[in-house]
Amino acid sequence: MNEQEHVVELLQDIKGLLSHTKKVYNIDDLVRYTGLSKSKIYKLSQLKLIPAGKNRHVRQLFFNKEKIDAWLLGEPNLSDEFLEQRFNEQLLNHKKSGSWKT
Repeated sequence: MNEQEHVVELLQDIKGLLSHTKKVYNIDDLVRYTGLSKSKIYKLSQLKLIPAGKNRHVRQLFFNKEKIDAWLLGEPNLSDEFLEQRFNEQLLNHKKSGSWKT
């Protein structure tokens, strides 16, 4: 590895470390911070199983780092089976209440 490649690698490492000092994450930041996939984060947010904020003027989810840390320390169930079960329950509840039209 030449010196320029080494400097670029160091800068990328520094950028990664600095991203952890942010107070509010977007979806990409949260993927890097937690190691969860975008798909799993979107599923969790749709089911309201992850603390997320949304600005009605911006079509993007935002995540408060402190709330995410507390949520992660609470050992949330992130299994695909659990998420599928919750999604099916939500779907049944919406069908029963008539809030979703099929």
